[in-house]
This record gives sequence, structure tokens and C-alpha cells, in this order.
Amino acid sequence: MAKILSKRQSGQFVVPGNRLGVIEEFTPGQGTYVERGEIYAEITGHTLLDMQNKTVSVYPLVRVVRVPKVGSIVTGQVSKLQNKTAIIRIFKIGEEQLSGVFSGLLYISDVSASYVDSIYDACKPGDIIRAKVISEKNRIYHLSTADKGLGVLYAFCSHCGHMLKQKRYKIFCPECGRFEKRRVAVDFKETVS
Repeated sequence: MAKILSKRQSGQFVVPGNRLGVIEEFTPGQGTYVERGEIYAEITGHTLLDMQNKTVSVYPLVRVVRVPKVGSIVTGQVSKLQNKTAIIRIFKIGEEQLSGVFSGLLYISDVSASYVDSIYDACKPGDIIRAKVISEKNRIYHLSTADKGLGVLYAFCSHCGHMLKQKRYKIFCPECGRFEKRRVAVDFKETVS
């Protein structure tokens, strides 16, 4: 049986399933859900009763883990290339560094708005890339670099490993003189900051 919120005050500790009130009395807020007209805690946390607006909410006891969502701009490192797919290890969402790492897939069809002949022309293992999450189907983050501002931020020579530099619209290795293809971002960087 669910525990009933006994005192009409904020700050009470609740766990998922604790009854907080009824919809005739309160509007359900963040961290709550409604079942058969009754409001319950959806998360473990502390209650916040806004008596003026007649709202009940639950604020999490622990920090919520940040995960990529559709539309998120993420930064990651290309870990592996397979046929028409790049596997990206996501370590940043927007400007926020993540404590864990998520994996994403970049298909050749999502690299650019124009035709790309090979995934190897878009990125190489070790490159740092900025992409957009376009799908979370089957809990796999599908990425795209087709939008403006997305693409490779840092690239390394696939021959000697030195950081590549940009000269007009081409990138090259200042060490061995080799030119390489990439789908570079508009703010492609030549040094790690």
C-alpha cells in the first residue's frame, strides 16, 4: 500500500509510488504521475507543495544522469569505421562533459546533405567530431553531421599521426605533406585547446 503524504508541507522525503494527493486538490508537477485521479511520486526525492498555485512536485534526491536525446548536439571521438558506418564514443552533450561515455552511429547517408562516396572521406579513427542526435531507435544514438556547424573538429594524419591543419578548403599534414578528406566543421581546429 502506498504511503499517503500526511503533512501539508514541502520537504517530505518520498519514494516512487508514495501518494501525494488527488487531482481535485493539486495539479501534478515535476517528478509525479497520476493514476485513477490520485497523484503519486515518480522519483525518489523531496516534495514541494506550492499552495498558491495548488501544485505538488517531487525534486530528485540525487543528480539526474544526463544522456543524449534527439536534437542534442554531441561531441565524441571516432573509435571505429565499418563499411558505411562510423562508431562514435560520445563524451560531451552541448558544453557539458559527461562522466560516462555513450556510443553513437554515424551512417554515410547522414554525413552530408550532398553525396559522400565513402565513410573514410568523412572521418577517420581518432578524429574528434561534433554531431546531432537524430534518433534513439533501439537505444542506439544515430548521429548526423549534415547540418551547418557539424563535422570533424580535430583530425589526425592517417599516415604519421600528426594533427592536421586547414588550408582553404583542404586539410593537410604539416609534417608529411599529405592531403586528406574529411567532413570538417566550420570551426575546425588546428590545435587541441
